[in-house]
Amino acid sequence: MKENDVAFGFIQGKANLFYLTGFRCEPHERLIAIFVFQENEPFLVCPNMEKSFVQQVGWEFPIISYSDHENPWDIITQCLASFAFRGSNIAIEKEGLSVARYEQLQQLSPTLSFINCDQALMELRLIKSDEEISILREAAKLADFGIEVGIHALQCKRSEIDVLALIEYELKRKGIVEMSFGTLVLSGKQSANPHGKPNMKKIEIGDFVLFDLGVVLDGYCSDITRTVLFGQPSEEQQRIYSTVLKAQEETLSICQEGTILGDLDRKARSIITTAGYGDFFPHRIGHGLGAEVHELPSLNELNSDRLKVGMTFTIEPGIYIPKIGGVRIEDDVLITNSGYECLTNYPKELQIIKE
Repeated sequence: MKENDVAFGFIQGKANLFYLTGFRCEPHERLIAIFVFQENEPFLVCPNMEKSFVQQVGWEFPIISYSDHENPWDIITQCLASFAFRGSNIAIEKEGLSVARYEQLQQLSPTLSFINCDQALMELRLIKSDEEISILREAAKLADFGIEVGIHALQCKRSEIDVLALIEYELKRKGIVEMSFGTLVLSGKQSANPHGKPNMKKIEIGDFVLFDLGVVLDGYCSDITRTVLFGQPSEEQQRIYSTVLKAQEETLSICQEGTILGDLDRKARSIITTAGYGDFFPHRIGHGLGAEVHELPSLNELNSDRLKVGMTFTIEPGIYIPKIGGVRIEDDVLITNSGYECLTNYPKELQIIKE
């Protein structure tokens, strides 16, 4: 803040708030944010109904709470009037700040300019602590469990939604109340859409069935993908699967401190391209994982940053052919002093599920 002459930071992103305060919730339209200063202690703004929860997570600084009939910006204005802060900029999260809140901030201090703090916050979250890693391991185990439930639930003529519901039901019985993202169960040609939408389609003999899911545990996310074959695979289906598996395993083999991130993408892409499927691998090899299911680092082929001990991310090559279906194999990975650790461990060999 001193280096960038920041008068105060306004932090309202769900994951950033959780990382800085330990408090995680879905605020909907209500304002929940922290104001951070160079020298004054920070304060947190939240609805009255959330105040006790903020206190329970151990927030030790002032809390400004408000009722639904009150305008929190009026209270914030009064509070800031008592501060003798210095600086010419307001640090904001440009990626997630609405125009309405941007205008409210302008009214607070019309003479101040805005600078983006998204990158600085993401870099704070990039290297995971031992405590964070412990939670991520447990979240990954629950993701493994979700895959196991889904595969056991496969039956001919059962719908994608039926299987999805069983997965989430069993995870809820384990105490999980929030998934990292909308669970995917995609079969047949639908599996050729990397982010398809499960529906009432019945799972048929000869279908690839792609599962992509993750849980939120104590504020941290997991993310796993496995693909199985319902019935005997064709030669083409076997070739597609073995290509994706090879791409994933060989990419994992170079996951170690110092590896250039772009090399991970290029490794997987070269294997898939050599096998003749380059046009059917439309996404990067992976993404960072932590308080958000997608965060830094971005594992795209142009990223020249290097892997560091404590980074957590996914490795997830895929091949998606519209008339056949899609295969993706995804694991959560931690960079360690000795190389890497796969946090997700559900078996990856092609499973052929019989009727």
